[in-house]
Amino acid sequence: MAGAGGDTPQPGDGPGKAAPKATLLPEEPPQEQALGRSAEELRQEDRLSVCSKLCYAIGGAPNQVATSATAFFLQIYLLDIAHITPFHASLVLFIGKAWGAVTDPVAGFFISKSKWTKIGRLMPWMLGCTPFMIVSYFFMWYFPPFVAGRVVWYLTFYCLFQALTTLFQVPYSALTMFLSPDQKERDSATAYRMTVEVLGTLMGAALHGQIVASAHASDHCTVNLTINAADSSSSLSNASNLAGSLGLQSHGRELYMIAAGVIGGVYLFGILILFIGVKERDDPYALNSDKAIPFFKGLRLTMKHGPYLKLTASFLLISTAIQLEQSNFVLFCTHAASLHNHFQYLVVTILVSAAVSIPFWQWFLQQFGKKSAACGISWMIPFAVMLVTIPNLVLAYVVAFVSGLSIAASLLLPWSMLPDVVDHFRLLNPHAKGPETIFYASYVFFTKMSAGIGLGISTASLEFAGYKTGMCRQSSTVILTLKILIGAVPAILIVIGLSILLFYPITEKSRKETEFALELLRRSHRSTDNLSENEDDTWL
Repeated sequence: MAGAGGDTPQPGDGPGKAAPKATLLPEEPPQEQALGRSAEELRQEDRLSVCSKLCYAIGGAPNQVATSATAFFLQIYLLDIAHITPFHASLVLFIGKAWGAVTDPVAGFFISKSKWTKIGRLMPWMLGCTPFMIVSYFFMWYFPPFVAGRVVWYLTFYCLFQALTTLFQVPYSALTMFLSPDQKERDSATAYRMTVEVLGTLMGAALHGQIVASAHASDHCTVNLTINAADSSSSLSNASNLAGSLGLQSHGRELYMIAAGVIGGVYLFGILILFIGVKERDDPYALNSDKAIPFFKGLRLTMKHGPYLKLTASFLLISTAIQLEQSNFVLFCTHAASLHNHFQYLVVTILVSAAVSIPFWQWFLQQFGKKSAACGISWMIPFAVMLVTIPNLVLAYVVAFVSGLSIAASLLLPWSMLPDVVDHFRLLNPHAKGPETIFYASYVFFTKMSAGIGLGISTASLEFAGYKTGMCRQSSTVILTLKILIGAVPAILIVIGLSILLFYPITEKSRKETEFALELLRRSHRSTDNLSENEDDTWL
């Protein structure tokens, strides 16, 4: 590569090999002591204030609030409140998730083509989609006054909400790379983000759960049993009991709409804090002569990048397992474990445990490495198996606490490791401007697609098992299916996912070498107008 003082890195070279470093070194390498002083000055410039990290974290919390409420309660809402059959509910959940996944690469394509504005390149997308996201979320929980098109109603607004969530989540996730080029600062901002997002997940489950708890209370079953046991000769008694049952159903629908309105208000608060407190930076590594990498060419390169493929495959399986736990937990507590009066407190226990353990996992991965922290994800396996075999109240709370620890690790690690993958790609492709959006969009795409498939199979399994909407007592086949969906299936997915993660090649040593090499790249960019005119030669 002319003008760069070294050879083009080969595909087999890692970030710690001599070739990439030689590519990035200036023609007259500075002394290490001088480099240390310059690097320290750059780090001072790149440091983020606590306020900026908090504002960035708060901006993503509303999305987690809504996602949490949807994950825990949408399935049981469709089945027991909207009275949609399990087959139709599975179609709504699967198609909605699949549609959200399909929109990820589309969103990534248009976002990658965006021009820089006074408020940044990513911020306008987040600001523009928020009002429409609030409206679609509210109508997703609205009970329409007609029966024939009810499934189409929920499918339409769930798909719309998933698509708008994508338009928010992709630029928000990629914004991590434009807060600071310093890896430690990005890791710190990610830890802040994960802590607040888990708190947002807790807030969504707690708010939604407490508001709608009475809609799933045992009184509803008492009324139904009274109706079934009523004397058929007493038409007045039957009419009174039927009116009471209809009143409970109407009350439950109103509670779900109130919960949707409250979460809509949280969206407005979060986007305002994000806009005021976060400053988006332009690409710190790009030269003025560099051009944005074409989206589809970048996507092909992304799909060939070994570290990214291993990381994505691993956490697709793990996130699907977590999604299965979330979506079936309330149903399991209600029908298989006789814990319907405790499910909201169990959900809160899970999320409080996850929130308070995020700082611990951040410390752990800094001390022992990010791959080592993945062992915490496996903790939930034996406890989940114990819960389905011994559905005891005390054991349920223990399982909820340990599950929260594992969920915290599963949330923090992929978003902490993905920037390292992008940096690794940057090192091997120094003139590929703007790959961040492609990486984040494709990762969200695969995550949503796997979750959609998992949810679709989960709800369809309940249909085949004979789940009856509105029934307080389900068959033994349904109960067995719920136990398998809560215990066996997530355990298998987590074990396979962690096995794949063992082959993830980026270690703490190679990560630091990559950071050092990129620091040299930044210095050379500040002192050189143009390192190379032939950019395509460095794209692998």
